[in-house]
Parts: sequence; C-alpha cells; structure tokens
Amino acid sequence: MRFVIICCLLLFANLLPVRGQAFGQELRISHQWAEGTDGRDRAARAFVQEAESRATGLIFRIYPKSSLNIKPDELLNALRNNTLEMAIYPLTYAVAQAPEFSLAGLPGLVPNLDAARALKGSEIHTTLQSIAEANGIRILTWWWSPGGFFAKNREITDPQSVQGLRMRAADPLFELMLQEAGASVINIPSTEAYAALQSGSLDALLTSYEGFVSLRLYEQAKFATVGSTLFMSLTPLVMSLATWKKLSPEQRSALEEAAEISDSYFESIQRDVERRMVTTLRNAGVAIHRMTKKDYITWLGLAQKTAWLEYTKTNPRAQDLLTTTVITLLENFGSNKDDLIDSIYKDEPKN
Repeated sequence: MRFVIICCLLLFANLLPVRGQAFGQELRISHQWAEGTDGRDRAARAFVQEAESRATGLIFRIYPKSSLNIKPDELLNALRNNTLEMAIYPLTYAVAQAPEFSLAGLPGLVPNLDAARALKGSEIHTTLQSIAEANGIRILTWWWSPGGFFAKNREITDPQSVQGLRMRAADPLFELMLQEAGASVINIPSTEAYAALQSGSLDALLTSYEGFVSLRLYEQAKFATVGSTLFMSLTPLVMSLATWKKLSPEQRSALEEAAEISDSYFESIQRDVERRMVTTLRNAGVAIHRMTKKDYITWLGLAQKTAWLEYTKTNPRAQDLLTTTVITLLENFGSNKDDLIDSIYKDEPKN
C-alpha cells in the first residue's frame, strides 16, 4: 500500500509542470481608464483576443482603472524593473526620463488621425522605438488619441481666453505654451483631474476625448472646445523590454500581428470618438465650441514659438525628430504649412 501511495505522489508531481505549461505565461496589462467605455481599454481587449489566438503559451489579463495599485506615474519604473509586463502608457508621462517623448504631445504637431497614420512605420516611429527600448520598454501599438480643451466656467477659444486659468496638460512643453498664454499649470495625471476640478484647484484641462468621457469629467467641466486638434496624444500599448526579450520569435511575431489589428480597430473608433463625445456632452448640458481656423492658427503660432522651439533645445536628436516629423507630414499633406492647415479644415464636420 505504501509503495502504491508513493507511486501516485510521484506521478502527481510529474504532472504539475505539464499542467502549469497548459495554462501558459500570464502577462498583465495595466491602465488607468474605465473598462469597456474607454477606447484604449476596448482596443487592448481586441489586442488580447488576437494575441491569444496566435501566441502559443501566452495569456493576458487586463487591469483597468489602475486596479493593480500602480499609479500612472509609476508605470514606467514597474515596466523597467519587470515587475509589470505591459501597460497602456502615454509617452509624455516619461519625459523626465526621455525628454524626446514630448514629441508625442507637442501642441498642433500631429493635427489629426490622418497625420498620425502617416507617421506609422516612418523614421519617426523607428526613432521613438529606439528611445523606448533605451528606457526599458517596447512600443507595440500606434494609438493616437485626439482631444480638446475643457473648462469649468469659461469657453476657451484663442490663447487670450486661458489667461488666469489653472490648467492641466500633462506635458511640460504643452504647459509652457499655456503659461505663455497667461495660464498657470498643475501637473497631475488625468485620473486626478475630476477631484481637482471638483475642489476648485483646477479650472480647465486638455485631455483626450476618450478620457473626458470615460473619467466623467463632464460632470465638473461644462465647456468643451473641439475640432482642430491641438492636443493629440500617443498612448500606446507597451511591454517591458525584459519581457519582450524572453518571448520566442514566433510569439513576438504573433504579438506584432495582434498589434497591427488593434491599431486598425483603435483608429476606427477614434474617427468616431468626437461625434460620440459630442452626443454625451450635449446630454450632460456641456456647451460645445468648435475651434475656428483663425483661433487654431493663432494657437499653432504660439506653439511654434514656445513648445516647439523649446523642444529643439532638448538635444540634437530631439531637433532632428521634430524636423523630420514636419517634413514627413508636409510630404503627405502639402508642400507648405498652409496646405497642411487647409487639409485639416477641408472636411470639418458641422455642429
């Protein structure tokens, strides 16, 4: 009897590794936005569905609303230390470690989703990937989110309209432009904006359309400025570089295929996000203003004299990145700045 028991225990022990392998390696994806309603969460779920159907031995679990108790500004360190495998991460959150990442949020640089698509696979994309890997992460997706101005008590139009406001923009160079226009800035994650608006410590902010709705900021900010995009944020799905290097070539290829599919999905929902947001805001009693071409040009001029100029002083690589980005966009949308602006306003929707 004792011999039989020992044999059974040995057999059970031998089965344990096999059973563990069947479940696969779990990769956790952390992000700060609402489950199901925010497009970044939805695109992450599209990625997971495609990745799990292609990548043998990998399973994914998404943790929305920072439910892993990792704050947004702590995600980069968690990824670099490989205590977290994946995250949806605004690159501008990492400018303290990689100042070149301010390119991903420079006001007016990437004016719409067509421009964002033109940069995918370009020299800009390759260089940002190189910078990301030097900082311990791998960029998997190319998710650009348009956004706008939102304020509690005042409609925002041209730069003069922000004088005296306490504002949040998430990127130091964007904030430099706001300060030049007469605003004071508060540097907080978008997840803290609701409480700041509610308490009165924040008057207005720039954020993505997705975030404004999914974080229910319309309950506090009752004026929205939409239309031509001064605010466009690159918020990709990223992976710890240490985790990426542990994957097999087949697994990496599978994740890249899944990322490509999720890029198409994310772009499609972003092309409809302004319409969906406008409907939600009207139902919530938010006053909606569409930025005029004149106001946009005024903001763009201020951006170039402040945020863009300061960015070129960061280091030679930043200057090359900005120059190459502008050249790439002009090659795709016109021979000069006026052509590019005209392409932005050509198909402007009506309220």
